[in-house]
Amino acid sequence: MQSAVNEPVEPPLSARLTDSEALALADIDAEETARCMVRAAALRDRAWGKTLTFSPKVFLPLTNLCRNRCDYCSFRKSPGEVGAWTMTHDEVEAWVARARAAGCVEALLCLGDKPEGAFSAYRKTLATLGHVSTVDYLDWAGHTALDHGLLPHTNAGVLTREDMQRLRASNVSLGLMLENISPRLCEKGMAHHRAPDKRPEVRVRMLEEAGELAIPFTTGILIGIGETRRERVESLLAIRALHQRYGHIQEVIVQNFTPRPDIVMAQVPEQVDLEMEHAVALARLILPPEVSLQAPPNLNPARTRLLVAAGINDFGGISPLTPDYINPRHPWPHVEALASACSELGFELQPRLPIYARYLKDARWLDSRLRERVAACQERLQTSRFAPVSASDASRFEAEVCT
Repeated sequence: MQSAVNEPVEPPLSARLTDSEALALADIDAEETARCMVRAAALRDRAWGKTLTFSPKVFLPLTNLCRNRCDYCSFRKSPGEVGAWTMTHDEVEAWVARARAAGCVEALLCLGDKPEGAFSAYRKTLATLGHVSTVDYLDWAGHTALDHGLLPHTNAGVLTREDMQRLRASNVSLGLMLENISPRLCEKGMAHHRAPDKRPEVRVRMLEEAGELAIPFTTGILIGIGETRRERVESLLAIRALHQRYGHIQEVIVQNFTPRPDIVMAQVPEQVDLEMEHAVALARLILPPEVSLQAPPNLNPARTRLLVAAGINDFGGISPLTPDYINPRHPWPHVEALASACSELGFELQPRLPIYARYLKDARWLDSRLRERVAACQERLQTSRFAPVSASDASRFEAEVCT
C-alpha cells in the first residue's frame, strides 16, 4: 500500500459557493441534494483524484476527566466514577511502543476539557506523575511518542495561545471540533448548556489563535445534536472564513451523533442518510478544495458508498490497536475491508500522515526540530502495514471502556 501525497489540485475558483448561495442550499430537498452530491464528488475528484486516505493511529486518552457535561457524551467522567482514568507514564510508553510495531504513524492525544480546573483529585494525580498541568503532561506524552517514531496530534479541548505555542514543539498538528457556531445550543435544555467550553466564541478564538501561530489544524462539525441545517451551513462558513484568513485548516470532519443508552440524549434518533448526504455534500461545496473532508467510517459502517458519493476524500484516523474511546461501541473497520470497498467504488485507499503535505513546503508551519521525524514516518509509510495485536494485549482501558 503506497502512502498518500495529500496534495490536491486546485479547481477553478468559479466552483466555490458564495455565502448566500450556501445558505440558500440549507433546506433543499432530496432531489436537489442528489445534484449537490454530484457536484461535490466532481470537485473532490478534481482536487484529490481517485485516492481516499486514512491515518494509521494509536488513540491515547490521557484522561477522561472533563469539566463539561455535554448531553451526547459518554466519554467524560468525574474522579471516583466507574470507568474514570488517567493514564500513567508506563501505559503511555507501552502503547506508543506497540503502536510503532503495529505500523501506526500518528499518536492521537485526546482528553477532556480543563480537568485540573474542576477536580482537586486530578491535580494531585498530575503532581504524582511529576506534572504541573495537563499541558505539561501532553508535552511529555508528545515527546515520548516522537521518541518512539510516532507523530503526535493533540485534541485536548480548548487551549490557550501559550498552551498551543508550547505544544507546537511536540505536535505536528492540533485539533478542536468547532461542533457548531450557534449559541442556541448552549441554552438551557440544549446539548451544550452544561458545557462552558462549548461556547462558540471560545472555540472560534482558539481556531483564530492557532491560525496566528501557523499550526496545521483539524476541526469539524457535529450533526444531529439539535442544530438546524442552516446552523450547520453557518458553521461551515465560519470555518471557511478562518481558513481563508490564515490558511491553517488542513481537514474538516463531518461527524454524526450516534445515540447510546448511557447519555442524556439516549432517545434522540440517529441522523438519516439524507442528512449525512446533505451535510457532507455542502461541506465539500463550501470549503476550499485544498481542505480535506473527512467522515468517520466506524460511525457509518454501512455508508461508505454514500460518503464517497457525497464528496469525502478521507476517513480520518483508524487504529489497529486501540478502540475509539469517544465512541467505544463503534469498532474501527478493518483496513483491508475498507480498501476493498473503496476499490469497488473506483478509489485507492492510502495511508497518510497527521500533517498534510502542503504544510511541509513552508517552514513556518512546522517546528524545524520535527522535520526529520516527519520524513522518517513518511518513508516508513511506504512499506509498513498494520499488525493487529492479540486480545490478550488489551489494556485496562479496553477492558473498562469496551464492555
